[in-house]
Amino acid sequence: MTDNSTTHSTYFPRWIDPVLAAWAKSAKRKPLLLRGARQVGKSSAVRNLAAGFGHFLEINLEDDAAARWFFDDGGEPDTICQKLSLLRQTPIVDGKTLLFLDEIQASPAALAKLRYFYEKRPGLHVVAAGSLLEFALGEIPSFGVGRIHSVFMHPFSFGEFLAASGSQMLADAMAGASPDNPLPEPIHKRLLEIVKTFMIVGGFPEAVSEFVRTGDLLASQVVHDDLLASFQSDFGKYRGRIPSERLARVFNSVARQSPGKFVYERVGEGTSNAQAKQALDLLLMAGLVLPVTHTSANGIPLGAEEDEKYRKMLPCDTGLFQRMLGLEVSDLFVGDDFQTVNKGGIAEIFAGLELAKASPAGLPPRLHCWRRENAKGNAEIDYVVQRGRRVVPVEVKAGTRGAMQSLRLFMAEKRLPLGVRVSSENFGRAGGIEIYPLYAVSNLARR
Repeated sequence: MTDNSTTHSTYFPRWIDPVLAAWAKSAKRKPLLLRGARQVGKSSAVRNLAAGFGHFLEINLEDDAAARWFFDDGGEPDTICQKLSLLRQTPIVDGKTLLFLDEIQASPAALAKLRYFYEKRPGLHVVAAGSLLEFALGEIPSFGVGRIHSVFMHPFSFGEFLAASGSQMLADAMAGASPDNPLPEPIHKRLLEIVKTFMIVGGFPEAVSEFVRTGDLLASQVVHDDLLASFQSDFGKYRGRIPSERLARVFNSVARQSPGKFVYERVGEGTSNAQAKQALDLLLMAGLVLPVTHTSANGIPLGAEEDEKYRKMLPCDTGLFQRMLGLEVSDLFVGDDFQTVNKGGIAEIFAGLELAKASPAGLPPRLHCWRRENAKGNAEIDYVVQRGRRVVPVEVKAGTRGAMQSLRLFMAEKRLPLGVRVSSENFGRAGGIEIYPLYAVSNLARR
C-alpha cells in the first residue's frame, strides 16, 4: 500500500484545485497556508492534490501530541522532517513528498516555524491548514511576511455545485454567457430552478455531498443542523473567552438583520454594543460572517474610501441562513423569481456570497456597498465591484421588475458609463445597464 492510497469519500472538483496545482508546480514555491472557515473542504482539497505526489504525509497537530512536541522542541526543519518521517514511516523527500500540517493552530510553534521551511527546506512541498487558524495568526506579530503564501477557500459556489451535481455542461454554458451572448431561454429557466435548490442546500461540502447522494433536501437540512451545533460548540474555543451564548446570539442576529445594516442595538437585551462588537469580530475571524462595507466609490481601490460606520453582515451560507431563520423553503419553488421569500433577503445574500467566492484566491474577500442618506431620500447600491480600472455598481432584484433609481443616480453622480442589474432575467442590456441573471453573478468577478 502506498502512502497516499488512503480512501476518502467522493471528491468533487473545486475552483481551488488549479490554484493548488499551480503552487505545486511553481519553482519559487513558498509554504502554503490554506485559510477559510471550518468545514469548507480544505483538508479534502489537499488530499486531492496529494494524488500527484509519490508520498503524502498528513499530520493532524490537534490529535498528534508527539508531532506537536517535535515542533515545540525547537529543532530545524531538517530535524523535524527526520522525526516525522520516522514517526509515520513515510519518506519526506524534496519534490516527491507533500507534507500536510492540518489543524496547525493547535501548535503555535509549528505555525511560527512555517517560514523556516521556506528558508531552509525550500524544495519541500508544505501545506498547512486549520479550522480556527485566524485566531492563532492574530497572536503572531508579522507572521511569515514574504515567506508564506496564503490561499483562501470558501464553501461551494453555484458553479461548483452544478459540476458536483453532474451538470458540468450547464456550468460551462453559464460561465461562457454574457449580456452580449445570452443563454437559450430553456437553459436560463433550468438554471433558475437549480439555483433555488442550491440556496437550500448551501455550499458546505457535507450538505452538497448528502444532497448529491440522496437528492433529498431534508437530508441536507439535517447536515445544517449538525453544522450549526458544531459551530456553536466551537464558540467555547474562541479567543477572549466570550460566553458561547453571546456568540450564538450575535450569530443569529446577523441572520435576522442580513442583508441590511447591522445594528448592535438589535442583538438583544443583556448585550451591550461593546459586547456585541467583540462577539461579531470573532465571528468575522472564524469566517462565519462576511462584512459588506460602505465605500464612497469615487475611484479604485474601493477600500481606500471605506466607512465601517455602515456595514452589512452576511451569514456565510444560504443553507445555514434559511435554517437559522426557519424560512419556508418550499416558497422558493413557487413562481419564476425569488420575491416570495425575499423578505429574508436571500437573493442579496446569495449574490454577495457568490462575489466573495469568485474573488482572487490569494486575497481575503472584500465586499463593498454604497449608501446615501439625505433630506431628498435614501439611495443604496447593494454591491460595488471593480472591473479592471472601472467602478461598477451592482443592484440585486429578487424578481424581473423593479425601478433602478438608485443605480441610475449612482451612475450619474459618479459619471459611470456602466451599471449592472442582477435579477431573474436572462443576460441582456438596458441602455448603459448590463443585466445578469442571479445564478451567474459570479461572472462579474471572473470577467
